[in-house]
Amino acid sequence: MRFFLYRLASLFFDAAELILLIRVVISWLPVNRDHRLVILLYRITEPILMPIRSMIRRSSVGNRLFFDFSPLIAFILLAILRNIVLRIILRFI
Repeated sequence: MRFFLYRLASLFFDAAELILLIRVVISWLPVNRDHRLVILLYRITEPILMPIRSMIRRSSVGNRLFFDFSPLIAFILLAILRNIVLRIILRFI
C-alpha cells in the first residue's frame, strides 16, 4: 500500500512538472493561443501560476522584472512539496 501511494504521488508531481514545462516551452513558441490544447494547458497551469505572479508583482522588485519568474518559483515549490509529501508517505503510512 505504501509503495502504491508513494508511486501515485510521485507520478502526480511528475505530471505537474511536465505540464508546467510544456506551458513554459509553448510560451516561447509562436503557437496559436486559441487552440483547444493550448487553452486547456493554460487553464490547468494558471491556477498555480497566477497567485505566484501576483505575489511577485506586489513585491518591491516585481514591477521592474522583464521576465515572468512564476514558473521557476512553481518548480521550486513543487519540488519542496514533493519532498514533504513523499517523506510523509514513507514515514507514516
